[in-house]
Amino acid sequence: MRDFEDSTLWRISAFEQMRNETHTSGFAREDRSTVLPSTLLADLDRLDEELQGRDVLEVLAACVRHHQPALLYLAYDGLVWPVTLFPAQSIYHCPREIGKAPIEGFADLKLIDVEPPGVRPPGHWMHERVGHGEHYHPLTPLLWLVSLHGPRSTLLSEIGGTAAYRALVSAASHGLVAPGAMGSAAERLHRESVSMREMARWPGMTIERASRLLNALYLASSLMVTRTHPAARHERGLGGGLSFAFRKPRR
Repeated sequence: MRDFEDSTLWRISAFEQMRNETHTSGFAREDRSTVLPSTLLADLDRLDEELQGRDVLEVLAACVRHHQPALLYLAYDGLVWPVTLFPAQSIYHCPREIGKAPIEGFADLKLIDVEPPGVRPPGHWMHERVGHGEHYHPLTPLLWLVSLHGPRSTLLSEIGGTAAYRALVSAASHGLVAPGAMGSAAERLHRESVSMREMARWPGMTIERASRLLNALYLASSLMVTRTHPAARHERGLGGGLSFAFRKPRR
């Protein structure tokens, strides 16, 4: 028995059939924007080219990085979850809170498509487009969950390369809990700056666990990434670009 209600969600097969027959997702509004912002769209196209398909976590990171809303169709446990991100407000809209679904299913989380949002965040002047209040949920816990338990096991491209990492705030103090050794590593990372390989040598840690934790802290706006710190090491084969990334915690 599922511990979450799915009555408002599409089965993947029914969703695909409906799209093939009507050429619409079923969540579209006639007078909404027909395209995503050009900067976000360019980033998504780059991800398509570099990754031969859109990685769920990379797409989430792109939306957060650009502070742009977007409607993501996520495939989880045979159902299509329409998740509308509002990074500027640090919330998302979904008829059911996917962040409360069993974590075991997140390993197979897939991205079906990305569209412009059909709803607006609470308080928006287009009040007729604002959804039911109970359908809005905090975004950071979802990003944390997908980072730690989702399909991606390597560093996000934006924070890979030669770098030293340090947590800006204690994750636990903000209600963000990492399991097992990752929890201890998160607290230790709040006290010192280290390279990826050094972090992976901590008790109970591995390259994958370190990558997942760093991704989670980054998307929670709680990670400082420095390229010139003495602890920085070139992490060959562990992830993408060499750009400087520093994110202040949201207030």
